[in-house]
Formats: sequence, structure tokens, C-alpha cells
Amino acid sequence: MGADASVSPWRSAAILVGRLIFAAVFLLAVSFKFMGMGDTAGYIAAAGFPMPMLLAWLAAILECLLVIGFLTGAYFTETCLVAAVYVVFLAFAFHGPSHWAGNQAEFGFFVDHFTFLAGLLFAAVHGPGRILAWRRSAIG
Repeated sequence: MGADASVSPWRSAAILVGRLIFAAVFLLAVSFKFMGMGDTAGYIAAAGFPMPMLLAWLAAILECLLVIGFLTGAYFTETCLVAAVYVVFLAFAFHGPSHWAGNQAEFGFFVDHFTFLAGLLFAAVHGPGRILAWRRSAIG
């Protein structure tokens, strides 16, 4: 989007609040992982994935990087797209159709991931805004 002087303060503030919400969601997720890595690994194992402790740590590292990306605005489009892929993976891996018969609430969790996906895609297109966003300088 660039540093367009015509961008209203309202729009800049809304983009910043959106970034903070994305960061908060992943910060909560990674906090719960760090508070109970064994529980996270158990949840991953119950979904049928191999090496659950390794996957739990990799998820925690990814979520930390996403938080940094959202808070700084650095590599923002890339951060949004990685988060989008991750959110869709989580939807199918942990709340997909095989879970719906046993618990109808799982369908709601599944759909919620796609509303999150929509926000991430919208953010990827519109960028980090002008407020508190690290800018990459052009190389060369």
C-alpha cells in the first residue's frame, strides 16, 4: 500500500488494531503451548501425527515468528500468507469433517478458521499500514 498521505487516521488505526488482534491470537496460542507442551504434544498425537513433541515445538516456534511479524509489520504479506496456510491446516487436521459426527461444535471451530483465513487474506493484500510498521528498504 505504501506511505500514501491520503490514508485516513481511522484506516491506519483499524489496520494497527487488526495486526494487534492477529498477534494476540497467536500469542495466546503459543503461551498455552509453552505452559503445557506435553498437553499440546498429546493433542497432536491424538490427531494421529508422528513425533508430536517435535511438532509441538515447531508449532510454537512458528507461532512466535507470526507474533513478531504481526507486531512489527516486517514481511507482513508473507506473515499473513504463512498464517493463512497454517490456519487452514489446523482447521482440517484438528476440526475437519471426521470430527463433526462426534461433536457438532467441531463444525463451528472448523468454520471459524475460515473467517480467520478471510481476515488474513484481506490483511495480506492491504499491508501493515503506516503506524508502527517496519519497512524493508529497497535493495540495489
